[in-house]
Amino acid sequence: MARMNVNPTRMELRRLKNRLKTAVRGHKLLKDKADETIRQFMIYIKENKRLREEVEKEVSVALRSFLLASAVTSEQVIEEAVAMPAYKTELITDTKNVMSVPVPVISVKEGDIKELYPYSFATVTSELDKSIANLYELLKKMIKLAEVEKTCNMLADEIEKNRRRVNALEYVMIPRLEETIKYIAMKLDENERANTIRLMKVKSMIENR
Repeated sequence: MARMNVNPTRMELRRLKNRLKTAVRGHKLLKDKADETIRQFMIYIKENKRLREEVEKEVSVALRSFLLASAVTSEQVIEEAVAMPAYKTELITDTKNVMSVPVPVISVKEGDIKELYPYSFATVTSELDKSIANLYELLKKMIKLAEVEKTCNMLADEIEKNRRRVNALEYVMIPRLEETIKYIAMKLDENERANTIRLMKVKSMIENR
C-alpha cells in the first residue's frame, strides 16, 4: 500500500494518528449501519415477496372473472359499464426514515362510496361483478406493494453505497494512514538516533581537546 506524501514531523504524526482514530471509528459505525440496513432490507424483501404473491394470485382471479364476463358479453357493453367509475381514490404520499434513507409512504384516501358497481346488473354477468370486487380489494395491496418495492430498491442502493464506503476505509484509507504513520515514526527514530550520535561525537571532540 502506497503511503501518503507528507513531511515526517511530529506534528504530522499526531495529525495522522487522529485521522486514523477517526477513520477506524467511522469504519465501525458504517459497518454497524450496514448490518442494520441489511436486516431492515431483509424484512422488506420478505414483505415484498408475500405481497407480490398475494397480488399476482388475486390479479389472476380478477382477470379470469373478467375473461369469463367478456366471453358472454359484448366488448361495447363492458366498456360502457366500466367507463365511469363509481368512486374516486386519492393517494397521499409522504416519507419516513429507515436507516437515514427517506423511503416513501403511500396511503389511500377513499371518497364516499355510494355504489361499487357503476352499471346496471341487468346488462352484465355476475363474473364482471366478481372482477370489479376483486380489483377493488386489490387496489390497496398494489399500492402497498409499490411502496415496499420502492423501499427495497432504495435500501439496496444505500447498502451498495455503504459497502463502497466501508471498503474504501478498510482497504485504502486506513492502510495508507497506518503505512504513513509507520514511515514517519521510523524517520523520527532515525533522526533521533542520528542526533544522539552527533551529540556523542561533539562530546567526544570536546573531551579530546
